[in-house]
Amino acid sequence: MKKYKILLADDEENITNILRSYLIKEGYETIVANDGKEALRMYKIENPDLIILDLMMPYYSGEQVCKEVRKESRVPIIMLTAKVGEDNLVKGIDLGADDYIEKPFSPKEIIAKVKAVLRRSKNDILVSKPVVYGNLKFDFEKNIFYKNSKLVDLTPTEMKILFTMAKSPNRIFSREDLIIYALQDDFDGFDRSIDTYIKSLRKKIEDDRKRPRYIITKHGMGYSFEI
Repeated sequence: MKKYKILLADDEENITNILRSYLIKEGYETIVANDGKEALRMYKIENPDLIILDLMMPYYSGEQVCKEVRKESRVPIIMLTAKVGEDNLVKGIDLGADDYIEKPFSPKEIIAKVKAVLRRSKNDILVSKPVVYGNLKFDFEKNIFYKNSKLVDLTPTEMKILFTMAKSPNRIFSREDLIIYALQDDFDGFDRSIDTYIKSLRKKIEDDRKRPRYIITKHGMGYSFEI
């Protein structure tokens, strides 16, 4: 089994010491950087499988580091921040961050997030070529979707929602997640509008929309594309 390498960048030594200990205990090789400049240097030297970045660091901020890394790599990035908020989430996602964790947090929360992001990143490797799930076929590069080998006509919004979920199968997306990750600036409704799009998608992709096989409701949490 591959041993993943993680770059942990935070200027608070007590945080890096605790997180490094937990990450190593989970079997991850962990490199620590204490400022943005060191984070960029270690990224180029170590070629990590995942980067954990504090938002506020000396020399270069986490956003600046993320922006530089994204010029040449799709390595997964998790941001640590004391100020999440929707504006910061959207800004970070625009820069290329894969996820956020708000301070204060528990080390176990970090470990769970790391595992989830690494799992998603393995799925993302597949999106450069058509992916088949049962009787459904996704061509993510061409934005084309087939059911039973027949092209299905989806609206742009339906396609964004469906493809976002299908690229991370079995992950639970809240309504807010789908607005932020799939729709962003294109969305001018309210979060319950997502339910309407899901209902429409089920009509188009499910054999029995009342007993869906793929788009599953996770009560109190959101929706998941199950495989």
